[in-house]
Amino acid sequence: MRYTPSSQDERHQMLEFLGLKETDDLYSDLPEEVLLCNSLKIGNGMSEQELASHIKSVASQNKIKTSFLGAGYYRHYIPSAVNHITLRSEFYTAYTPYQAEVSQGVLQALFEYQSTICELTGQEVSNASMYDGSTALAEACVMAHRITKRDEILVSETLHPHYLRVLKTYCNAGDLKLSIVGSEDGTSENIMASDKTAAVVVQTPNFFGVIEESDTIFEMAKKKGAVSIACTTEATSLGLIEPAHADITCGEGQALGNPVSFGGPAFGFLATKMEYVRQMPGRLVGETVDSDGKRAYALTLQAREQHIRREKATSNICTSQSLCAIAATAYLALIGPKGFRNTALNSHKNAVYLCEKISEIDGFERVFDKPFYNEFLLKCPKGTYDKIIKAGFEPGYDVSKDRVNLGGCMLFASTELHTKDELDTLVEALK
Repeated sequence: MRYTPSSQDERHQMLEFLGLKETDDLYSDLPEEVLLCNSLKIGNGMSEQELASHIKSVASQNKIKTSFLGAGYYRHYIPSAVNHITLRSEFYTAYTPYQAEVSQGVLQALFEYQSTICELTGQEVSNASMYDGSTALAEACVMAHRITKRDEILVSETLHPHYLRVLKTYCNAGDLKLSIVGSEDGTSENIMASDKTAAVVVQTPNFFGVIEESDTIFEMAKKKGAVSIACTTEATSLGLIEPAHADITCGEGQALGNPVSFGGPAFGFLATKMEYVRQMPGRLVGETVDSDGKRAYALTLQAREQHIRREKATSNICTSQSLCAIAATAYLALIGPKGFRNTALNSHKNAVYLCEKISEIDGFERVFDKPFYNEFLLKCPKGTYDKIIKAGFEPGYDVSKDRVNLGGCMLFASTELHTKDELDTLVEALK
């Protein structure tokens, strides 16, 4: 906590500079009847030590539960250095670095972010982040519309329902036709592109946790001239699963060094082939040399953007989520390739162990017998939710909220943060 209030002398200096005698003069334009005459009953001020003790006392009343809730946001270990790096004033004021001469640090950090995303996705170019995963997907679909001049967007019902809602909003506003293909086995294999299809979207791992066989779908899309879009809500899966061979790769980056934090903020990522770079939304940081021949960074291809093209821009996105993207860059740099793979591997191992143990209990059954990463869908007997709560855990996601045909089914998520004792305790509670 920053505990640096202004002193009486500093307040006097500010008032003197403004030509005022006392603080009340700042409110001279307000009618007297709306002014507070009596002091609020909030107690006297506290010293930093007293305040820290008070906050600790209040925080001790919190009951922090081990969570098995995923469905788009995931708890992973974040090195403490990530927070210290993002709190540096050079990064913390994350406004768009238009003036390259005084923004080399931020620009380099964002360039490193772009390079890292390209390495993770296997793509050739990345922008400097999007608002979140759902809008990254929607922007990718609009991008596909510009590339192909077609109107149909093909998705499977295995797509995350929140992403689907955002995509519907974009399609309604952009006069695009959204076609949702049904799924009986928890995969997108029923998707068939036509000569009218602008984009084929496959999420992997999908909403049900299933790892999709997307390459076959994307090969068929290519034959029809459609753009293939691979999407993910769990970015750490890229540490274990080979990236899909798509024209555009996008998704949610929260799992990369950003806390769940009541649902945000985080960032979305979007990467593609170099041939489509002029159709990309968002900022692009490029590497060049200055007048002295030294390496330098600057925003590039800005003619695509809203501050220049206005209504003809590729997107209205502007400042974006740069601070969260820098947090992801710091996170990946700190844990390194080996640490990133271990995070993914341990998350997968924990999920497989938990799934096998729960599936052995009477009344529990896997809904889709398909490979998964760190989430799996189970048909559960009545009372499962209450048992998990009583055991002191946060339950998985009730998918019947979004899929009425999957009543009584719960989506469990596990990451490297779960210990074997926690997994075993949950299993015992469900017996």
